[in-house]
Amino acid sequence: MKNLKMSIAAMLLLTVSFTNAQEKEKMNHNHNHDKMMNMKSDAKSEAILSDYFNLKDALVTDDSKKAAEAGTKLAASLKAFDKSNYTAEEQKELTDIIEDATEHAEHIVKSGIGHQREHFKTLTKDITDMVAITGTKNKLYEQFCPMYDKGSAWLSTKEEVRNPYYGSRMLKCGKVQKTIQ
Repeated sequence: MKNLKMSIAAMLLLTVSFTNAQEKEKMNHNHNHDKMMNMKSDAKSEAILSDYFNLKDALVTDDSKKAAEAGTKLAASLKAFDKSNYTAEEQKELTDIIEDATEHAEHIVKSGIGHQREHFKTLTKDITDMVAITGTKNKLYEQFCPMYDKGSAWLSTKEEVRNPYYGSRMLKCGKVQKTIQ
């Protein structure tokens, strides 16, 4: 009887261990799958982000000429984006986003700083929507200024607020409202 109890206890212990190992494997698989989903980001989407940040920085420093140059580069990066690694639904969304973002980038190229900032607001929404699909390799901060045009957001690689909508007039107006990883 004692041997039977020992055998049952050993079987239970093995069953629990095996079940725990299966759960751990499942969790690792899901974690790796999530990581892969977030790593769809590629060199072309990172180039778009880099050009976007150069544009944002030009607006922060009130430099309309640099903003126009950054707009030109951004329009080219957007046009070069390859959507083939994405699902059909994502490709459709990305096509709409990229068309709209390209139009705003092109308007920024030929506008004065006030108009550049207006287009930057909509461009930011497009880039944020793109990042939601493509992911990014870097930690981003979605920042928000309640004062510009009834509230306006922008993306930044730094937590410190540098407002592209007001530049030197209200450089630190805003707050981080979300972290994107």
